[in-house]
Amino acid sequence: MPSPQPVTCRWCGSTDGSVVLDLGDQPAADHFPAADDPGPDPVHPLRMWLCAQCGLGNLAEDPTTPEEPRGAEPAAMVEQARDAVARVQAAGLLAGPDGAPRRTVTEFGSPHGGSWLDLLAAVGLTEAPSSEPADVVVDCFGLMHAADQTAGLAERAAATAPGGTLLLQFHSLAAIVADGGWNALRHGHFAYYSTPVLVRMLAAVGFEATHAFWFDLYGGTVLLAARRSGVPGPADVPSVEGLVTRELEAGVLDPAVVAGLDAATAASADALRAHLAEGAEAGRSVIGYAAASRAVPLLNRARIGPDLLPAVADGSPGKQGRRFPGVGVPIVAPDEVVRRRPDEVVLFVTDLLGEMRSRMPEVESSGGRWVVVDPVVKVADPVHETGVS
Repeated sequence: MPSPQPVTCRWCGSTDGSVVLDLGDQPAADHFPAADDPGPDPVHPLRMWLCAQCGLGNLAEDPTTPEEPRGAEPAAMVEQARDAVARVQAAGLLAGPDGAPRRTVTEFGSPHGGSWLDLLAAVGLTEAPSSEPADVVVDCFGLMHAADQTAGLAERAAATAPGGTLLLQFHSLAAIVADGGWNALRHGHFAYYSTPVLVRMLAAVGFEATHAFWFDLYGGTVLLAARRSGVPGPADVPSVEGLVTRELEAGVLDPAVVAGLDAATAASADALRAHLAEGAEAGRSVIGYAAASRAVPLLNRARIGPDLLPAVADGSPGKQGRRFPGVGVPIVAPDEVVRRRPDEVVLFVTDLLGEMRSRMPEVESSGGRWVVVDPVVKVADPVHETGVS
C-alpha cells in the first residue's frame, strides 16, 4: 500500500505538521446509498493534520465528491441562530461606523442548512446584489467547506464593504478536543479552527476580530465578528482575548493534546458496540435517531450493523429509504420510532434531545429511554412530570 503523500496546510501552505487523528479508510459521510444498493461502498482515508506553522486543523486529503445535502435543520440550530442575531444586534454590530443602520447582507451558506437571512431580514437587512460588497457578511459553518482556505477567506473578506462587519461561526477545535468529539472529522470538512488560529487568519486578510460570542451548540460554537483594521466601531476586546487565552491554555495548538482524540475514538466506539451488544443479549429492542454525517464514522469504527442496530430514523425525507454506508443500517421515517415502541432510542446528535422528547413523548411514557452518543455513550436521565398527583 503506498504511503500517504505529504500534507500541505490549506491556509498557510506549510508542510510542517503532524497527523493527530487517523480513522483509516472510511466511507464519505454524506454518501447514503439506496437501501437496496448492495455495495460495496467506496472508502477513502480520513485523517486530521495539525499545522505546526499556523495551528489550523486540516483534513489531510479528500478524494470524495460532495453530494447534495439531505439534512433537516435541528431546532437547536434555529434557536442558536436567533440568539446569535440578537446578541450581534445588542452589541451594536448592525449599525455602521456612522451609527446608521446596516442595509445589506451577503451569506456564505453551509451545505447543511442554517441560513440566517430571514432573521437578518427581520431586523432590516436585504440581500446585496452578487456584484456588490455587503454591509454584513455572515458565514455559519460555511468556510470549513472550502478546500482552499486562503481563497475561501479572501472571498468573504472581499464581499465585505469597507466599513462592514464579517461574522464567522465555527465549531471550535478546542470544544471538539475537550468533548472527545473525534467524529467531527469528516470528508468535505477541510478545516478545524480554534479561536486563536482564526483570529490570526482574519488579521492576515486585514481584519481584526472585535467580538467573540460563545454558544453551547455542538458543545462549543464560536461566532467571531470582525471588520477591517482601523475602521472605528464597537468592540469587545476582552471577549476575544479571553477566549483566545482559554483555548491556548487548553492546548489547542499542541499536537499531543489534540491527538487525544485518537484515544477518544476507541473509547466511544467500543463503548457503543458493547452497550448495543449487551442490550441485544438482554433482549432490549432498539432503534437509532438522526442519520447525521457524524454517525457514519462512529458506526463504521464500531462495526455496528443491522444485527445490533436494526434501523435509524431521520426526519429528512431525502435520507429515508437509504442506508448508512459501510455498515448497511437502514434509514426510516420518524414514525417508526413510536410504532416500534423500542426499549431504547440511540440519539446521535446531543442537541436534538430536548426537541425529540417533545416530539416523541411516547418513547418514555411507554417505558423506553433515550441513549445519547455524541460520541460518548450516556443514558439520558428520565423526564419526571411535575404537578401530577
